[in-house]
Amino acid sequence: MASHLQRKPLNEQRGEVKIVQEVVKRDSRLKYVEFRLIELEPGTVYEEALEADECCIVALTGRITVTEGEHVFENIGTRESVFERRPTDSVFVSDGRSFRIEGKSKARAALCYSPSLLSLPTKLIKADEVGTEQRGKYQNRRTVHNILPDSDPSASSLLVVEVYTEGGNFSSYPPHKHDQDNLPEESFLEETYYHEIDPGQGFLFQRVYTDDRSLDETMAVEHGDVVIVPAGYHPVGVPDGYASYYLNVMAGPKRVWKFHNDPDHEWILNRE
Repeated sequence: MASHLQRKPLNEQRGEVKIVQEVVKRDSRLKYVEFRLIELEPGTVYEEALEADECCIVALTGRITVTEGEHVFENIGTRESVFERRPTDSVFVSDGRSFRIEGKSKARAALCYSPSLLSLPTKLIKADEVGTEQRGKYQNRRTVHNILPDSDPSASSLLVVEVYTEGGNFSSYPPHKHDQDNLPEESFLEETYYHEIDPGQGFLFQRVYTDDRSLDETMAVEHGDVVIVPAGYHPVGVPDGYASYYLNVMAGPKRVWKFHNDPDHEWILNRE
């Protein structure tokens, strides 16, 4: 049985598009983050009017055209598979605006939502503007694409990153959390993980746990699953032979990513 923190693909046809995944506040423990993954065929259209939320539209795979008012971002997207491991294009849209996504090829778009604290300009985040960094060492290595990091003022509360972890490695590791509104030591940020695995028949493990273990769940995560992190530490372990991709959406009362390592495991960072 799947955990209440783990969502299997929905794959529900809704109008012209398929809703592959959907996490909304009304049926999750989240108050700040929502996530939707849509699949479009060439020529099909998805439309949405934002009310109090802002949204980052990530051209996950394939090519799409995004329209918001006078802004038209044509034929964006850079890859047919996330495992091409190159950054992609995204569009940020603030509250009170409507947007339209049209499939230019068979495509998937990830819609990442959080509350809009300020009304900000619509912006194309070009693939070549996405910062790429390597984190970790030994069996703790991963590659990060910073789509909307806290250093980028384009959004008011939303944070979006992509992470690649090769087989035999851990990421979001040593275990860290960001569930206390206690800056400058720690920020409160909810989070979702949208997972893909290569090859697709693989699995990985993700544990979500708090210091007092009032929340402590370990999940066998498969290709296309979403894991919800309302609080707690949330490490990911990838078995040998498989590669992991995940798209993270984070948001909370303040747009700062300041995490706290599990003190039992922080020593891992200090190895020579």
